Amino acid sequence: MSLDFACPYPSQRMPLLARNVVATSQPLAAQAGLRMLARGGNAIDAAIAAAAVLTVVEPTGNGLGSDAFALVWDGHALHGLNGSGRSPRALTPEHAAASGGMAMTGWGSVTVPGAISAWVALAERFGSLPFDTLLASAIHYAEAGFPVSPLIAQGWAGSRRRFAQRRDWMAAFAPDGRVPAAGETWRFPDQARSLARIAETRGEAFYRGELADAMVAHARREGGLLDHGDLAEHRADWVEPIETAYRGFALHEIPPNGQGLAALVALGILRHRSDLHDGPLDSPAWLHLQIEATKLALADAERWIADPEHMREVRVHDLLDDGYLASRAALIDPQRAADPGHGSPRAGGTVYLTAADAEGRMISFIQSNYFGFGSGVVVPGTGISLQNRGMGFVLTPGHPNRVGGGKRPFHTIIPAFLTQAGRARCSFGVMGGPMQAQGHLQMTLRLVDHGQNPQAASDAPRWRVVAGRQVAVEAGMPAATKQALAELGHEVIATAPEQSFSFGGAQLIWRGDDGYVAGSDHRKDGQAVGY
Repeated sequence: MSLDFACPYPSQRMPLLARNVVATSQPLAAQAGLRMLARGGNAIDAAIAAAAVLTVVEPTGNGLGSDAFALVWDGHALHGLNGSGRSPRALTPEHAAASGGMAMTGWGSVTVPGAISAWVALAERFGSLPFDTLLASAIHYAEAGFPVSPLIAQGWAGSRRRFAQRRDWMAAFAPDGRVPAAGETWRFPDQARSLARIAETRGEAFYRGELADAMVAHARREGGLLDHGDLAEHRADWVEPIETAYRGFALHEIPPNGQGLAALVALGILRHRSDLHDGPLDSPAWLHLQIEATKLALADAERWIADPEHMREVRVHDLLDDGYLASRAALIDPQRAADPGHGSPRAGGTVYLTAADAEGRMISFIQSNYFGFGSGVVVPGTGISLQNRGMGFVLTPGHPNRVGGGKRPFHTIIPAFLTQAGRARCSFGVMGGPMQAQGHLQMTLRLVDHGQNPQAASDAPRWRVVAGRQVAVEAGMPAATKQALAELGHEVIATAPEQSFSFGGAQLIWRGDDGYVAGSDHRKDGQAVGY
């Protein structure tokens, strides 16, 4: 008989307490990271191993053709890594316009994949185990197979309909015309071979070897612009994290081209709203102020965030200026919802993980193919599914994020980190396209203002700004709260329990006095593990 994988009853996960911890959106990945810690590796080793496994066991959200970002606490200081790729050098606004605008799928949406370079950069600077050891679990699962978990199977089935006309995607992810069901074993030997070559060459095969040749050959067959120079010139960049102070803590994010700046702007706005603390936890007034601050922050993000080399008119420090944040805070009416004219962001597919070790190292890591399986382009014989990050560009003349060659597009994926008095306190993230900056704000306020443990902060019903005065609220939000928000002028969109995926998936690790407290989102298949 076959099992029913539906889980119709409310449940409450308990926070995990341990001195070595890994939390991811898929259990096999979490356990792969934990094995690295048990072998004497550190948190960064664990994160790389988990990230590699996620490309195999959660292909709906990421793959070998992903981008990645990381915030690393080395025990003394915080470091940022931008592992996102640039557009093909041959891409021009005219080319994009002639193709009908920014493509969501196909080669027109493909940018250089950066995740592999991020793994290598992290291993070279902070890793302690051999690189091939870190990728061994991923190779094993791709070669020997693994049972597909329930929520990932659901996403896979949805993508089958979306990419039915792409022969390369169908051949790779829906052989014989069908995708794996929950509990069914999935094997991907092509990806196993690619992972093995990446492990053997420390990524060289991917950017300058036979895997690069395969990507370029597939692009040429289908009219794509990606070439050998684009791949060979790619690099992951170490960057200085940006931050906003809030009530004795600091929230840290990766600087643009990611949207982490939006979370900092929203938090900085709320720093100037003393009435945020007048209402109790989860009260309509408390939620209203957050929603209004988020609208203002998203409006700024849409207008100004781009590849930092092209942010010439307005820069990060301008948006985080205390006077500017105070002026934005003054625009909020505590009695009425407003529409500051922000855009309507799109949903996406992403994986987030975090790890911490007994020596005090912590890492906040995220990687993504963006919109589900990304572009739908799968390089034959390699298992490399390419992201569609190019759809993050705009065509607007004069906009800093206007499409062009050799540029990094606006990015949704962002890792987060909290410090207190200059010391590490929490590594966390909330995957899920436009939910991410909004989720970072919600997690920060729950952790800092109300002292909720990571699992409770993750479990709480979420809201998500959509467009105009529209705000989506999760099924678990009380009816009275939804009614009160509507009376304040919000256009409340109630969602069904099965739509909880649209509110993202959080993983959190809080550093306590003796070890860590971790939480893993019940909206995903994952778990927090430790010892």
